[in-house]
Amino acid sequence: MLNITPAALDHLPVIRDIAYRTWPATFGEILSPEQIAYMLEMMYSLDALREQVNEKQHVFLLATEPDSDQFLGYASYELNYQNQPITKIHKIYILPESQGKGVGNALISAVTDVARQHGNTALSLNVNKHNKAVRFYERIGFAIAKTETIDIGNGFIMDDLVMIKPL
Repeated sequence: MLNITPAALDHLPVIRDIAYRTWPATFGEILSPEQIAYMLEMMYSLDALREQVNEKQHVFLLATEPDSDQFLGYASYELNYQNQPITKIHKIYILPESQGKGVGNALISAVTDVARQHGNTALSLNVNKHNKAVRFYERIGFAIAKTETIDIGNGFIMDDLVMIKPL
């Protein structure tokens, strides 16, 4: 059984480290090295992470193995996204060496529990349409609701699927 715990502000460097270790494996065949570097700095600078927690009300969860202080991955979510009874999963990344071990399932399950406790009726997330995680999300009950192209600046876009899972 994995431990899923809320992250504190002093965990933000850990989250940043996991992102920097995970993104090249996740996006190396999908995005250019320049876009990966741009997005990591945009989303995972310590200032950006603090803003997500303090101003945008994102909650980060960290996964560890029992009796271990080694972090395996994280998720972040926002309850009542856009004033709807939807919990938006903004981020979920698992270290490459920890993928396939139930970490993603445990994190999504933890977010599901919180969403239900707050009366939310669905989970939502965006995923790059070429990310192999799409199959994982479909397997655990998410369905593609629409596509979305987001201009993130510097000449880069995010070419995403929006996926929804009813609760």
